Amino acid sequence: MPLQNRVDPFGALHGVPARGLLMGKRGGCLRRPDQTLKARRWTSRRWIICVLSFKDRRRKLMQPGFYTELFFLDEATELAGGHRPCFEGRRADASRLRDALVYLGYLEAGEMVDALDVQVAGETQAVMRETVQPHTLPDGAMHAAGERAWLKHAGAAQPWSFAGYGPAQELHERSDRLTPRLTCGALGAGYSPVIYPSVYA
Repeated sequence: MPLQNRVDPFGALHGVPARGLLMGKRGGCLRRPDQTLKARRWTSRRWIICVLSFKDRRRKLMQPGFYTELFFLDEATELAGGHRPCFEGRRADASRLRDALVYLGYLEAGEMVDALDVQVAGETQAVMRETVQPHTLPDGAMHAAGERAWLKHAGAAQPWSFAGYGPAQELHERSDRLTPRLTCGALGAGYSPVIYPSVYA
């Protein structure tokens, strides 16, 4: 039975075999001793995304007393789920995201990243989904039409799955925005997320 630590663009956790390109966490331990998930899906608003390998560090998954490792198809998925880049393993990306938000006036220069966490993870935790016209979203943002998540890429919509993205289709007329508002601002200001290669097929 696969561990329940794979995250979809809605922020929900699933048990599927594939890991994806990146990992992350939502604070501390989210699981019971038998490796099943607790009722709560986070322990803080510090939802970060990092690389699968960093400085040759090795750790056994789901260790008792340690944070629960989460895995994502790509960064677009993580951003939609309310996460942001880690300032240790992905410092350059985290700095670019913060700089974009400072430029837009969403954060003050020198402001602690906790202010970003409160707004980005907080929006996802509260399930604050706004109905939008997808053509107004920046590339790299995700939206939901029905029960399916879609990536806006190169002006088209591509259906998301744990295995990757499907063929490009016309954008929907209206749908629910998944990527948090501040993160959409950073994408619009030029922040470019890591996207699973099937998007270019």
